[in-house]
Amino acid sequence: MESLAPNPEVRLEVSRCFRTLATSTDAKDLVATLQTLHCYLDEGPESRTDPVQRAEFRRAHFTPALRLLGGGGIRADWPAGLTPAQQAELWDGLFLKGPPEQALLVLMEAMGEQRAGANLDRFVAITEKFLRSGRLADLLWSRCLETGPSDSPQLRETLLGRIAALPDVTANRLHLRNKALFLPQQYYPLLATEMLAALERTCQSLRDGTDCSLTFVAQTLGKVCIQGHSGLVLAVLAPRLSVFTRSDMVWQRVCWKLLQNVPQRWMESVLTGLVQAVSGPDALGRIIGNLVLTNKKAQFVITHKLLLLQYKYETGVLRIVLGYLAADRERRPLLIQVLRSVLQAWANPSAVKHTPLDQQLYVSKALLLSVSLLKDSELQELRSELLQCLLGGMQSHLDSGVVRVRRMGMVVGECLSARMDLNKTKLKFEYEQDEETLELLCLMSPTTDEPEAEQVNEVDTPQETSATAPSTQDASSPNKSKTDPGSDLDSDDELTPYDMSGDQETSTASPPRYLRDCLETLVSSEDPSRVELSLRVAEGLVRRNIFAAREVSVQLTKVLLHMEDKYSISGFLSLRQATMVALTVTDCISVTQYLTTEFYSLNYSLRQRLDILEVLTLAAQELSKPIAETRTPPMGVSGAPESTPYPGDNPVHWREVVQKRIDSKTKRLRKGATQPPATATPNRYAPVAGHFFFPLLSNYDKPQVTFDLLGGDHLVLGRLIHSLGLLMHLAVNAPIAAQMGCALLDFVWAVRYHADQMVRRGVLFAVCSVFLSMPSENLLVDLSDQLFETRTWLADVAEEDPDADCRSLAIQSLVLLDKSLKKQLRDQQALTSES
Repeated sequence: MESLAPNPEVRLEVSRCFRTLATSTDAKDLVATLQTLHCYLDEGPESRTDPVQRAEFRRAHFTPALRLLGGGGIRADWPAGLTPAQQAELWDGLFLKGPPEQALLVLMEAMGEQRAGANLDRFVAITEKFLRSGRLADLLWSRCLETGPSDSPQLRETLLGRIAALPDVTANRLHLRNKALFLPQQYYPLLATEMLAALERTCQSLRDGTDCSLTFVAQTLGKVCIQGHSGLVLAVLAPRLSVFTRSDMVWQRVCWKLLQNVPQRWMESVLTGLVQAVSGPDALGRIIGNLVLTNKKAQFVITHKLLLLQYKYETGVLRIVLGYLAADRERRPLLIQVLRSVLQAWANPSAVKHTPLDQQLYVSKALLLSVSLLKDSELQELRSELLQCLLGGMQSHLDSGVVRVRRMGMVVGECLSARMDLNKTKLKFEYEQDEETLELLCLMSPTTDEPEAEQVNEVDTPQETSATAPSTQDASSPNKSKTDPGSDLDSDDELTPYDMSGDQETSTASPPRYLRDCLETLVSSEDPSRVELSLRVAEGLVRRNIFAAREVSVQLTKVLLHMEDKYSISGFLSLRQATMVALTVTDCISVTQYLTTEFYSLNYSLRQRLDILEVLTLAAQELSKPIAETRTPPMGVSGAPESTPYPGDNPVHWREVVQKRIDSKTKRLRKGATQPPATATPNRYAPVAGHFFFPLLSNYDKPQVTFDLLGGDHLVLGRLIHSLGLLMHLAVNAPIAAQMGCALLDFVWAVRYHADQMVRRGVLFAVCSVFLSMPSENLLVDLSDQLFETRTWLADVAEEDPDADCRSLAIQSLVLLDKSLKKQLRDQQALTSES
């Protein structure tokens, strides 16, 4: 470690040099003195000073030396005694060799203090050399190597201000004599290039195992962007970073860290400039990563300010922002949140009346783009909300007296109804089509990222360009050969192309034959083909090997529940769900206990909790059905399709044809039993119904860190109640049905007046299930105190609930309740008459 103690030898030598520069008029003495000062900056093997002396000079004496040369204490005419070559080597070299941050601060200070004249021109020329020689990159790189605080915050802020405002300082000082390099149109692209050079050095150092800090570079970027120069800087940075991050994970990590270190007060200006400079959502995702998930300011800017508060951006910016949110599984919840916010803003009657038309058009574009990026499963979950806001928003737009507003409402209504596919019908309005309506209609169709590919070609390095030249020549050679006279003999244009539409890609990997091998592949394998094959045969292995499945049922269920679609497997969700259902059916109690316990555990997403409910309900439905005598298809790759036999090869074929003709022309007045009666089979769900049902009621009123069932998670609450009602309905005629009905009615009674219509529908469905599944005698015995209040509540819902489905369910529940009560009264009267 270099010592920071003052070195008396260096101090004495530098003091002697300063006195010579201030008093001497001999050119030889001046040259010798400047050479002595240069010795403390030369780091080669021929240097006459040791590293400790050089470090001491840089730390304590370099800035005073530059200030002395800048005019503080020396005669103004003494540089005239040096030749131009000596001035460039000895005078200018001191500013271009030492610590760049000190040199820049002294140059800016000297330009501010010097009056118009030769000295000012000399410092302007040195500043130009400083910028053109890459000293800004050296300055930024020197700050990247400082992993700890090495200077005061005041010095850091001063240096940031000088770098970011250099064009303003020079323009205020030089006026009409300002240099072209100091203009913003040239300086800020140069600064961006120097920042790229510093980032490139950072990547190389990280590969070599050296720690670096990007704090100062991030602060420089934020400072420049907040001053209004984000367009000039990011126009250079964004395309290059997009190319560098396409295949280099080190560059991606450096870019993510760069954006994370941007101060909060400058984050908005950086992000707004970046989304306008990148070529597509993929490029934005590679540059900023999941910044919206870790930075609240970035999340507010991306998900709210750029979409709802500001409306000056082009449609391409909306595509980039929303496409970025939709590109990653972890960011898709923010896309759903954005859709809800935009949908509410679009359907708000007050906003339709009072907001500018351009902002309404901007919100309509954001809404259509958000809906176009939804998956079918997400669209089904949001179907009720979309429909409710669509009806309200359509009414507000159609009631407007502005033709443009009405036309926007018609176009959005058509697009949303077509996307939701309401009862196979689509809304259709009559309106004049113009550029605005055509643009809105085109937003529902996906676009390709062709501009990004073009930009990649533009920033290719010279080596890549030279490498692609031979291939271009090779590609053009066949075209030249076609012009030869003998090429017609070898032409194959008249040959009919072979039909390869039915070909399938063969896989070299073989599917696993044992369940433990399948489990091991799903846990540890990184081969996409092996993972896909294991996932496709997992359900068959579970249903064939019942004993082996029970040994690993809980472990395999855990793996499947946490599994992600990293390889874009076709039908991934259905394959995973089918395997989990098979495991639940095979080992009911163990898997059900695990799933019901994990439903209320921490660190689970809402999607995973909904998956648990779906698996439990599907498994209960399968258990409640009779066992079908179907043979499971063999594992592995399916065999070749059987060839259709010739009709004459089958001797029974003609007899079947004749018999069918006779049966079709024969009229029978009465036919006997054509099928044997159904064989009675035990209900496999009845003994285990309690394991499915009661654990789901255990912790519903205990809010977790990431899950609040009675708070804001209305969707999960509605699905939970609906699932409980289905489990109750499947338990009809089971001995435990009475206890399940009482518990379910007590649970839903607390949320019967919930504000969300989906929750109210689930409550009414659960009440219907209770009345259908519980024996009529148990209704009067176990629920005698609640029946009157329940009937009164159902009558109120049937008359006053704003949702039509809720009113219909309430009427059905009333009918079921009345039938059960009448049946119980008839049974009691029959018993009384017999006695």
